[in-house]
Amino acid sequence: MAQVQRDHYEVLGVERSSSAEEIKAAFRKLASLHHPDKNPNDPQAALRFKEIAASYQVLSDPQRRQLYDRFGHTAEASGSPFSASGPFAGGVVDISDIAVDGILGDLLGVFGVGRGDKGDIKRELEISFEEAAFGCEKNLQYERIVTCTECRGTASAPGHVPETCPACNGRGRVRFQQGILPIAVERTCSRCRGSGKMITHPCGTCKGSGLVSNSHTLVVTVPPGVDSGQTRLVSGAGNRPRPDRAPGDLEITIAVRPHPFFRRAGDDVSCQVPITFAQAALGGEVEVPTLDGKGKLRVPQGTQPGSLLRIKQKGMPRRSGIGRGDQLVEVTIEVPTSLSERQRELLEQLAKELGEDVQPQRKTFMEKLKDLFG
Repeated sequence: MAQVQRDHYEVLGVERSSSAEEIKAAFRKLASLHHPDKNPNDPQAALRFKEIAASYQVLSDPQRRQLYDRFGHTAEASGSPFSASGPFAGGVVDISDIAVDGILGDLLGVFGVGRGDKGDIKRELEISFEEAAFGCEKNLQYERIVTCTECRGTASAPGHVPETCPACNGRGRVRFQQGILPIAVERTCSRCRGSGKMITHPCGTCKGSGLVSNSHTLVVTVPPGVDSGQTRLVSGAGNRPRPDRAPGDLEITIAVRPHPFFRRAGDDVSCQVPITFAQAALGGEVEVPTLDGKGKLRVPQGTQPGSLLRIKQKGMPRRSGIGRGDQLVEVTIEVPTSLSERQRELLEQLAKELGEDVQPQRKTFMEKLKDLFG
């Protein structure tokens, strides 16, 4: 059978109206009387001493005593919101973390920085297709919030120092009773905004915030083969939303401009190159653009429209750091739109001479047509 827990005031032998000093004196007297060392032959002495100490721990703490007076032993029970492991341990709840700018306000709002902002910045760096292929160095200019150099972050005009906030006595936090519940609500002091100091003579440069918006230029080294959407983190290059905290980080996202000719597919690049009917039929070499400049491409005899020809090692530097991808060239056949009489006659003669036997694509189409309509 579970043992009934005795009233803490009864254990110490004091009244509920007893002062803190009276409770302390009663505890000392009982602790000395029932200490196990003074009662070596009494096995119950240790239990009595433990009960006395537990009662004193509750009644000697003003907050725990207040909770006990209202809720009894349930305030200290396991699972209670006011127990040591509960969200309102000791009857205190800190609402600073759930407060928003609209409730407490903040000078950082002038810079567009919220209370919970760690100072991290995201910026985009635009580069050309060629710069992505071979790497480059780019200047990235952006605005960031830094400590005011005029007041060195103190927010006070030169020759003046901040004073202790009278609302929180320099703690930066205030505590008050919330409604009828025995909960002491604690939040950031709205008068000094958690700094514990009052600015009586604000700095003229930062208007008493200790911070200024500043243009900063960062030299960014872009490695060869970088792809659009890749990011790079620069530690300490972000905003410094609090003068007493380290600045945040800068996250740079690479944006590669589209190329008028090349397209990227992993480490390879692709493009389209038009050739004449004669070049496709007879084969030969044609001049094509590459990332390295002009290059030569061998067109095999009988090349068909849409064929993909490969130029080795003319693509993007491989992300593994070894070698380069290839360049894929899609062949298109350029059809003349204006023919002279002589050219027309020659083409008609060629068409008659070639017939269908040496036109594999057309022959295949005609065979499928016959199979379909029988």
